[in-house]
Amino acid sequence: MTLPRALDPFVGFAQALRGARFAISPDQTVDFITSIGILGPRDMTDIYRSGRALFSIPPERVNEYDAIFRAVFLDQVIQAPADGDEEDDLEAYEPTSESTEIEAADDESEVGAEATTVERLGQRYLGRGSEEAVQRLIREASGALPRRTSYRRQQSKSGDRIDMRRTLRDVAKREGEVFKLFQSKRKTRQRRVLLLIDVSGSMKERSEELLRLAHAVVQTADHAEVFTLGTRLTRITTALRPTDRGQALARVAQSISDFDGGTRIGDALAAFLSVPRYAGFARGAAVVVLSDGLETGTPDVMIDAVRRLSRSAWRLDWLTPLAHDPDYTPATQGLVAILPVLDHLGDGNSAAAVTDHILTMARRI
Repeated sequence: MTLPRALDPFVGFAQALRGARFAISPDQTVDFITSIGILGPRDMTDIYRSGRALFSIPPERVNEYDAIFRAVFLDQVIQAPADGDEEDDLEAYEPTSESTEIEAADDESEVGAEATTVERLGQRYLGRGSEEAVQRLIREASGALPRRTSYRRQQSKSGDRIDMRRTLRDVAKREGEVFKLFQSKRKTRQRRVLLLIDVSGSMKERSEELLRLAHAVVQTADHAEVFTLGTRLTRITTALRPTDRGQALARVAQSISDFDGGTRIGDALAAFLSVPRYAGFARGAAVVVLSDGLETGTPDVMIDAVRRLSRSAWRLDWLTPLAHDPDYTPATQGLVAILPVLDHLGDGNSAAAVTDHILTMARRI
């Protein structure tokens, strides 16, 4: 189907936003075009406001949205740097994470001893940490991460089905004589690993080493996604892709603006599931939540989000530093309520404990 030429700017606008790493789904693009038709816009302001509302542009990225809108609809582009400034511009880094701000809750009741709803924005320098656990994860991850059966098939000496194509080719070469029945079996591929890391104030002592482990997972896994949870939901997978750990962690430090802030686990998970692209990352994945679970306010949002996440994931594990105590039993209302839908509630007190869990997920079935 060929779209009318008049729609090219609107489709191109959505593609430009997606290229700038805005979370724009195809359904949102269709809704945007439909809304323009319904509104019958009188000027460019109507188109601007429709796009900003339907694409759910985060407040901190409005300037980027404005620049792309002007470039697509008004042919206004940023002037190229002067000749003497090119080198500096190449060295500068612009954060490439996708951050979603979460509305603060009105409820002030506390169900977590150290949790807080206060949004505290800040960045942090990520230095060196537990090297032994990181190196172990790098060495063993490729062979230990969980795998799933693919629809594609491959040759095998002891397969579960006759490879008719290869067998018939061999028969044709031998003028109709059948000497051997070749067999095949289904291939396997690594499951996606999805890490959801709590970077709130109550996890301050562990968030840095967890981010180093996340970098190792992104480097070794075939498919991996990493998000941070706090007062905002931030996708840091792209920032973790450079193989140089120092460079990657520097990018992560610039991308996460809610280090050591409040704790809104439920709202962050709900925001994750509300974006179709993000929710698709969890489908059939090994999901690991690294958080102490000290939520504030009513836990209903957190309970509902975790239940929805568990229905989509292959398995859902929750690692909390509080479980380092062998006698630990969940005390918060939220953790108690989600226990039936978790595949495992385990120790997340150290990088070694988290590494051990990730490397043994496939054997826990």
